[in-house]
Amino acid sequence: MFKDQVVLVTGAGQGIGAEIAREFAKDGAIVAVVDFNQETAEKVSADIKAQGGQSVAFQADVSDTERAAEVVAAVVAQFGKLDVLVNNAGITRDSSLKKMTIEQWNAVIQTNLTGVYNYTKAAFDVMTTLGYGRIVNFSSLAAISGNFGQTNYSAAKAGVIGLTRTVALEGASKGVTANAVAPGFIQTPMTDKIPEEIKQKMISSIPVKRIGYPSDVAHAVKFFASKEAGYITGQVLEINGGMHI
Repeated sequence: MFKDQVVLVTGAGQGIGAEIAREFAKDGAIVAVVDFNQETAEKVSADIKAQGGQSVAFQADVSDTERAAEVVAAVVAQFGKLDVLVNNAGITRDSSLKKMTIEQWNAVIQTNLTGVYNYTKAAFDVMTTLGYGRIVNFSSLAAISGNFGQTNYSAAKAGVIGLTRTVALEGASKGVTANAVAPGFIQTPMTDKIPEEIKQKMISSIPVKRIGYPSDVAHAVKFFASKEAGYITGQVLEINGGMHI
C-alpha cells in the first residue's frame, strides 16, 4: 500500500510511534524515525532494516523549530520527497490546575502543540510543492472530554484539532490532506506505569472491556495516510473502545 512512499513519524522511538513506523515499513514505506532519544530512534530504525525495510533515524526535540526544518530537509534531500507525516510525539506533565506550574504548562504545549506546528509547517511546504501529501496528527480523548489533572495536555491536544482542520482547508486544493486521531486508553510505556488497580478500574469503564493496543491506532493512522483516503480531510477519528459515545 505504501511501497516507495516516504513516511516521517515523530516520537517513533517507542510505544505507538514505534508500532506506526514498523507498520508503514511492513507495507513498503521508507520510514524516517524521529525521536528525542537517539538510542531508541536508532533501535527502531535498525529493527526495520533487519526486517528488510528501509529506514533512517533522527534525534530531535520536536519543540525545536529549526531542527524540525533540518530533519524534513534532510529526508527530502535523501529521498526526493515526503509523502506522509505522522505527528505522534507527545509528553505529559500532569497536575491539578491549582498545583500546575508554568513550567509544566509550557513543556506540554511546546512539545504537543508547537511540535505539531513545527513538523507540519516544514512538511506542508514540501507536500504542496509536490502536489501530494498526507498529514496525520495525534489528538486525544482528553481534548474531547477533558481529563482531571491534564489542563495542559487537554489544551494542547484540543489545539491540535484546530490546527489540523485549518491545515486541511489550506491543503485541500493542493493534494494535501490533514486528519487527526484521538486515542483513549492505549497500552504504552506511559500507561504501564499506572498502578494495576487503577488500570483495571479504567478498563472496566471501557465499553469493549479491554485496553487499546498500539496496533489499533497504527491501522487507523495508515488509513488516513493512504492514497485511497484522499477525499477525507479535516476529520478526527476517536479510537477509544467506545468511551465517548
